[in-house]
Amino acid sequence: MVTDNQNASVNSVSITLQNTEDARPIVEAITADNPDAVVSHFPAMVKVDCPGRLTINARSVSDRVGRDWDPQELHLSVISLSGNIDEDDDTFELAWN
Repeated sequence: MVTDNQNASVNSVSITLQNTEDARPIVEAITADNPDAVVSHFPAMVKVDCPGRLTINARSVSDRVGRDWDPQELHLSVISLSGNIDEDDDTFELAWN
């Protein structure tokens, strides 16, 4: 039998980023745009888990870094991902399809 807790973890997506100055505004944007996201801080990394879908909006990150931010820049900070990726010029999304 699958419990609600197990079901939530099965349907969750995650992204793990290096714990750097470049990644901090990305994590801030993720938490602002994904209210259900749970952030776990570790010495060298930051892991963000989110039930269902996690969206990183380029505009949200741009507002925090003070310049245009391309979602491709995310790859410079990524350690690992869990979920299917859908990305374009404006967003980077993780979800299980």
